[in-house]
Amino acid sequence: MSKLLVPYYEHPAERPDAWDALIAAAPSLYGVVLNPADGPGSSPDDAFAAVAGRLRSAGVRVLGYVDTAYGRRPPQDVVREAARHHDWYGVHGLFLDQAATSARQLPYYADLRTALAATHDTYVTLVLNHGAVPHAGYARIADLLVTFEGPWSAYRPAGPPGPDTCHLVYEAPPDAVAQAPVHCLVPGRLPHPWGTLPHQLEPVR
Repeated sequence: MSKLLVPYYEHPAERPDAWDALIAAAPSLYGVVLNPADGPGSSPDDAFAAVAGRLRSAGVRVLGYVDTAYGRRPPQDVVREAARHHDWYGVHGLFLDQAATSARQLPYYADLRTALAATHDTYVTLVLNHGAVPHAGYARIADLLVTFEGPWSAYRPAGPPGPDTCHLVYEAPPDAVAQAPVHCLVPGRLPHPWGTLPHQLEPVR
């Protein structure tokens, strides 16, 4: 059964109806990516804390957004932002953006996984957003690999997707069909495609 992983980067005060739609769609969701300020921000945001609590109560996996700059960010910075997401928003795991794809950065992400597991007393779901097909070794580190991120016009995934792969597609038409078991196809366009929900969830305005 396919599931939606929704990276939704809008403030709850700006589009409460969209957050309501996400919560109502709980059974169809793999998870929702929480991104208050290109990460957790420098202080807690009460509106995001409230919506995170509603998502958890609905049984939705909440993932905190952290950028890894393709393995160039100091690991301690990533771990610190992960701890803020955990403490402020009660996330179940992390969505690590701009993840590297080559074998050379495998130790960086393996060490991150170990550090994150040591930081929390509960298991951390880890999603790596490579945006392209990475080295096979990353499948041993993460729970889910995003192997495509881009516009519908370029949506030509390389090879058959595995059970733990995700595709994130923007500029998608209403009849677009995903080719991965976990996915998100939205109508939004650059520079802010993830300010829209999948067609079937997007409230009528």
